[in-house]
Amino acid sequence: MNILFFGPNGSGKGTQGTILKDKYDCAHIESGGIFRENIKGGTELGKKAKEYIDRGDLVPDEITIPMVLDRLKQDDCKGGWLLDGFPRNKVQAEKLHASLEEAGMNLNYVIEILLDRQIAKNRIMGRRLCENNPNHPNNIFIDAIKPDGDKCRVCGGALSARDDDQDEDAIDKRHSIYYDTDTGTLASAYYFKDLAAKDDTVKYIELAGEKDVKAVTDELVSKL
Repeated sequence: MNILFFGPNGSGKGTQGTILKDKYDCAHIESGGIFRENIKGGTELGKKAKEYIDRGDLVPDEITIPMVLDRLKQDDCKGGWLLDGFPRNKVQAEKLHASLEEAGMNLNYVIEILLDRQIAKNRIMGRRLCENNPNHPNNIFIDAIKPDGDKCRVCGGALSARDDDQDEDAIDKRHSIYYDTDTGTLASAYYFKDLAAKDDTVKYIELAGEKDVKAVTDELVSKL
């Protein structure tokens, strides 16, 4: 199955993507990773992208979308893929859809994790990292994984917060792009939502993101 995945920072999108990857043996493709792979590999598209990035400019869609398509054509995607982090606006959604059709790639599912903006922000700022294992779940704003004071709830190790998780301005900037329903990421999600309403080969799935990880996973799997 081929999937587009939408959700704001703090929604648990990455966690659910990893779960789907393992359960359905599909490739989990993150847009940032595509840029890094092309630049590190010295591909022609990577070289062009690097010129824009080095200048502090956005990489144009004419470079980004071919990169995405090239990645989706690789061998590990033959059994299905899950694309996370792209498209980020309505124009990119339209161009990606047209490019997928031209390449003969079917889009089967579009998943959106719904989450209130303030809750998403709290989840980011509430994340705490265990000195022994950063994958131990600790978040001061989520009751199910709230740590024991300043100690890891799993092993008792000391906890710390990432600097970027405490940067409210950066969080607000990312969320302003995501929650923009006119030109932002949600506008791109809604493009595919409208498409799914007219095309029964594409299914649009909405998930209640305020639930715990297992509950979100159970709801997602039941709808796939």
